[in-house]
Amino acid sequence: MVELGLVVAEFNRSVTEQMESAAVETADDANADVVELVRVPGAYDAPLAADRLARREDVDAVAVVGAIVTGDTDHDEVIGHATAQKLTDVSLDRDTPVAFGVAGPGMSGAEARERVQKGAEAVDSAIHLAEEL
Repeated sequence: MVELGLVVAEFNRSVTEQMESAAVETADDANADVVELVRVPGAYDAPLAADRLARREDVDAVAVVGAIVTGDTDHDEVIGHATAQKLTDVSLDRDTPVAFGVAGPGMSGAEARERVQKGAEAVDSAIHLAEEL
């Protein structure tokens, strides 16, 4: 059984609540145990939360879900890229798989809600990577 840490970046809560539900359901279906779920206010906070979970001996992998939906500016894309890079660094530094599922960037709230399965995909990826190791 994979012991999973789950980070929920609640930048757009109406979307991330659905992503969280999809992620937890996917973990349950895969017989993985979510040992801790950490909610943070936004995508920028996700790498620190993921790092703290990845340091734990009882966590085999970390899944991070969130939604970056801020409108038509390039800033939302910068947020997504910076967060993904930091999460990759955490994974390599801690030798613990970290998977990132995000709805966005650059989507409307309605478009992001259509992609809540990204939360489930992050959990699937984290479980698969942990099992491969």
